[in-house]
Amino acid sequence: MKPEKHLISKDDPAYEAIGNYIHSKDSVVGIDARHTHIIIINKLLELEDKINTIEKKLTKKKKSKSKK
Repeated sequence: MKPEKHLISKDDPAYEAIGNYIHSKDSVVGIDARHTHIIIINKLLELEDKINTIEKKLTKKKKSKSKK
């Protein structure tokens, strides 16, 4: 898998929107690290929930196929 395929381009309108969302004038590095990490962790938790839902559906399908 090529990471470039999945990275956001600087030309993408969402790139600037995300940058503005996590920007902080008070930070030396220019972003609010706490806010940024909360966003990342929240997204990871959402992905975990989705994966768990998919796994449950797959398990149900396997069980129903094995009963036949």
